[in-house]
Amino acid sequence: MNNTNLNNPNTLAVDLIQDLVDNYRNNQLNCINQNIKIDDAHSVWFDLPALKNFIAEIEAQAQIVDPNVQSNDLGIRFYYAAYPENPAQPIPSNYAKRHTLVMIPTKKEEGLNYDFNPFQEEGKALSVTGVIAIALAGNHGDLVPPGASIVESY
Repeated sequence: MNNTNLNNPNTLAVDLIQDLVDNYRNNQLNCINQNIKIDDAHSVWFDLPALKNFIAEIEAQAQIVDPNVQSNDLGIRFYYAAYPENPAQPIPSNYAKRHTLVMIPTKKEEGLNYDFNPFQEEGKALSVTGVIAIALAGNHGDLVPPGASIVESY
């Protein structure tokens, strides 16, 4: 059975996926591994309940801040990030210096998707000297490596 629908925005051709992954591995990942002298992560996995909970939290917190916000004005920006040389718990020590993703909610205003922190007081910067600020964000996916690459298709 052929369930390929190239008009579906939630599908990509397998060849394109492989080309994109190969481009990253042959260029950025290769450069990182050679220059930083590590075997950097090339994928991050998140379970569906964690993603669904994160999305639900974005929607709930956005409604508290702005009861008129529409779902199509909300989104998630994925920031490329790297763990520190000596990660603190709950981050495993074998994640040191490896790539990860940090998910940050966004809210559309005047046609632009701005990073959105519902815990931030309006008009104040995210980090304030001497104050521990928190942001609605997601992280803590499983990295490969150090996880086994046998689970990957690309």
